[in-house]
Amino acid sequence: MKFIDLAGLVTVALVWGVNFAVGKAGVLIMPPIAFVSLRFLAVALVLLPFLRWPPPRWRELLLLSVVLGVVHFSLMFSGLVALDISTASIAIQLQVPFAAMLAAYFFSERLGWRRLTGMAIAFAGVVLIAGEPRLEGNLLPLFLVITAACVWAFANILIKRLGDDVGVWPLNGWIALLAVPQTALLSALTEENQIAAIIAGGWELAAWIVYQALLVTVFGYGVWYSCMRRYSVNQVMPFTLLVPLFGVLSGVVFFDDRLTWPMIVGGIGTILGVAIITIRRPRVLAPSTKAGL
Repeated sequence: MKFIDLAGLVTVALVWGVNFAVGKAGVLIMPPIAFVSLRFLAVALVLLPFLRWPPPRWRELLLLSVVLGVVHFSLMFSGLVALDISTASIAIQLQVPFAAMLAAYFFSERLGWRRLTGMAIAFAGVVLIAGEPRLEGNLLPLFLVITAACVWAFANILIKRLGDDVGVWPLNGWIALLAVPQTALLSALTEENQIAAIIAGGWELAAWIVYQALLVTVFGYGVWYSCMRRYSVNQVMPFTLLVPLFGVLSGVVFFDDRLTWPMIVGGIGTILGVAIITIRRPRVLAPSTKAGL
């Protein structure tokens, strides 16, 4: 692998990892689902030039916008409100073992003892973190993030069934565009003070939205898919294991997250389990949503 591509993939992992801190900053400024809606609006505007009317296979895209756009991101950002970044960035990695289980069900893919071992280690790591005293028995935010991970895995089934009919930019663009009115309506029904929060957020809120639209989506996916076309999956996919590492570090640096031994051991266990599964590579893993956020 060329050095420039190696550096690019590490930078993408850094951008996606820091995105957990960016998301946390966003939901501290305004209601989480409203923030998700703004995020999708920005992504839709950026990717609008890649969209052609009518959308290909619009029924599948509409379903994806509900499952991935509304359900996954609403759960993820709602959980992030009361959950520290380190825990969230590790727990969301359960999307990989969930994806492996769904691959076994939908594609009759054999799991094998290695993947099963990886799943057990990954889940055990999150269970260890869940027992942390700092959660004070309030496991609802963690449950929301874990559920978001499961929904992400199911969304990847839908993406796989689309095949190559929709390119990466149109796929992300249509999901974002279709999710905007849905998340805006959901926010209007369940949240309040959205407009006041947007006004009060000012340039900081704008910066977080631009970060997610330009760096996470345009830069991140651009570099990622460029490397996916030139190198084997086994060369590229392991770089995703850096995402939770950078996520934890961003929590420590920007939000003073406190690392305890259960967090460290549980985090290492989860990432190790995910690494085993990733190396064995279930076919359901679709990197179009690999950032988690």
